[in-house]
Amino acid sequence: MDERLTSLLARVTGTVRELAVVDGETAYIRDPVFPIIRNRVHAEVCKAMLRAGGDPLVGPILDYVAGCQNPDGSWNEVHVNYNEPSALITAFVGDALLEAADRYPHEEALRKARDYVLASEKRTGYFLKSAQYTADHLNVDASCGAFLARYAERYDDEEARSAALRAAENVVGHQRDGVYPYAIDRGTYPYVFDLPCVHYQGVTMYYLAKMNEVLHDDRVDRSLVEGAQWLAAAQRPDGRFDWSKSGLSFAYYLSGAYAFAQASFVYASRMDDHYRKHAGLCLNRLEENVQGLALRWEPGPWAGLLPSVTTTARTASLGEYPLGHRAFRFGYGMYRQVARRRHSETVETRSFEVLCRLLGIRSSTVEPSRNYPDLFMTSEMLDCLSQSAIWGDYT
Repeated sequence: MDERLTSLLARVTGTVRELAVVDGETAYIRDPVFPIIRNRVHAEVCKAMLRAGGDPLVGPILDYVAGCQNPDGSWNEVHVNYNEPSALITAFVGDALLEAADRYPHEEALRKARDYVLASEKRTGYFLKSAQYTADHLNVDASCGAFLARYAERYDDEEARSAALRAAENVVGHQRDGVYPYAIDRGTYPYVFDLPCVHYQGVTMYYLAKMNEVLHDDRVDRSLVEGAQWLAAAQRPDGRFDWSKSGLSFAYYLSGAYAFAQASFVYASRMDDHYRKHAGLCLNRLEENVQGLALRWEPGPWAGLLPSVTTTARTASLGEYPLGHRAFRFGYGMYRQVARRRHSETVETRSFEVLCRLLGIRSSTVEPSRNYPDLFMTSEMLDCLSQSAIWGDYT
């Protein structure tokens, strides 16, 4: 494993481990900013710990997670603003249980998770994220497909494998010019968010790659190379992403984009070694910006605020939307440009809440006015980077 990656993983895992609370026979990881305990954080951290050789906390954490499973086999997406069953989160937790199956078996919980995710396929290859978010999100399809593919491989489950294939076909079939759009229909959103997004491009590629570790479908690998071409074209020579190519406001400048892209580039380098360079550039950015917990958004200097107006204007112009919505996206983007340059160990969301009330906007996102250490984003990074270490070395 690359020494830089080893050091980064050890440093970040150590910081997260300090947040663990042992409660009898179980353990959980407390969020240092929000008063919530997230199922996904536990899943991602446990996977990273297992890939690094194991940790005494994994068993107690997974026992805690198993106790959080709903009777129907699902796990909730625990968010600051809502808490509801989700096929997406169920797939992530199921994937962690698969990773741990030889050392910490939870067979019944896994089977129920498999059944719940299978039942969430509402159209061919389209898996419903949750009751609140009903659009066909390609990253959700890829995530559910990745879990089902791994389940099928372990248990020789043809029904799960067939569903994974359908998920892959749905994702690949909607790719255009290398881009996997965020959503392909409206669902409960006010508009169809058929937009390119740097962050979700990497997310979709990552889970599609995990799925294809099992499926071995040449068409999927060709699609991933096309996706890598688009993502590489959005990366500057210093490794930073050009966010003017990214149209999804709530995913603007998310720091986790570099971890998802890094792992996706490592996988794509199997087909084209050129992408190792791009993976290395992503790792450079992560080394520079992540010391303990990752910040929610990619930080930036105040000197870059004025030029960011042009970047944000270009972002707001992507897609065919009414003028009012474009104006909102521009304002949202500039709010983020300011917030990512201001640091705090706590969050303040009043400014964004006032803005939403004035504009009559209903938002489920968390938009503090300052950049903050984000356990959720950190756990995603740990999963991606520990998986990329398995996929290949870096130069």
